[in-house]
Amino acid sequence: MKKIISLAPGRTCLFGDHQDYLGLPVIACAIDRDIRLTAVQNSTSVFNLNMVDINETRIIKIDETFPELKPRDYFASSLRVLRRYGCIPNIGYDINISGNIPINSGTSSSSALLLAWINFLIEAYGVNEEVTPEFISKIGYLSEVVEHGEPGGMMDHYSIGVGNVVYINTVNPFAVTVIGKELNGLVTGVSGVPKETIGLIGELKNNALLSIDLVKQNDKSFDLNTAEIEDLKKYSNFLPDRLIPYFEAAVKNHHYTKLALKEFQKASLDLKKIGELMNGHHAVLRDLLKITVPRIDAMINASLKAGAYGAKIVGSGGGGSIVAIAEPGKESQVAEAMLAAGAVAAYAVNVDPGARIV
Repeated sequence: MKKIISLAPGRTCLFGDHQDYLGLPVIACAIDRDIRLTAVQNSTSVFNLNMVDINETRIIKIDETFPELKPRDYFASSLRVLRRYGCIPNIGYDINISGNIPINSGTSSSSALLLAWINFLIEAYGVNEEVTPEFISKIGYLSEVVEHGEPGGMMDHYSIGVGNVVYINTVNPFAVTVIGKELNGLVTGVSGVPKETIGLIGELKNNALLSIDLVKQNDKSFDLNTAEIEDLKKYSNFLPDRLIPYFEAAVKNHHYTKLALKEFQKASLDLKKIGELMNGHHAVLRDLLKITVPRIDAMINASLKAGAYGAKIVGSGGGGSIVAIAEPGKESQVAEAMLAAGAVAAYAVNVDPGARIV
């Protein structure tokens, strides 16, 4: 019986949280925590899914077309999307799924599971397209965000699918560029406070888009991609007080992402400079978008006191994880400081090459 092992890593956002759904760029990297899907062909017409870590099972008929989707059912939506690309299941599989990405932590366990599932389906049944990391990432984005009408962006899918450290330009011409294959000194800390993704992203996205639209109504030449911090005072005059923080956050976060890209493009990477920019980015997320919680703040502060060059919250916020960057060799002392500040887990991570069949 045919056996397929599909692996997909988690990811961490370095610069550009809450930016990709605004058409702004992101710098992210895949990290070596992963979801592993092991599928063995059977003689039935069903997928027998065994999700080991959460002690759940599911049976899906291979010919199910899912005319209606249940919320967040990415197994179903990806099957539906892939059928449009000629991926037609014709034999069943017994599938075990396990992983070491903390669930609901801001490091994209759900998107990693989705990409591992998509990669397995393509490997098992094929598609009518050239299979590239970008194609797999695109199917992930269509399946999770577009098919379900969710408010998120494409950072998770492309950083996991392409792997390495990537710069994702989310507007025309859309492009994903690998800007690094190593980034030493990374430490992840898991707060244990469950993050709130869909509602929080929806609120932040709507307020940011509303503020941008109001500025455009008053200044037809306005372009968020070229806006600079020096322009904020002028544009803020067009906005009610409650929307100013969302607009300011969009401009400032883009500013830090642009500066970080310049650093990544240099011949040698200055980790201290990357850390300083990370701190600036986190201040925007904390003070303007207000997506941190007390335990996250305590973990950030402890990381910096322990010698980290920089640290920030990761993902949608309201809980979840942080990422810190430290001098290589000092990762363990930063992780210990995170744990002392209340983290339920903390560990050094390395850059991962991305979703793959192993």
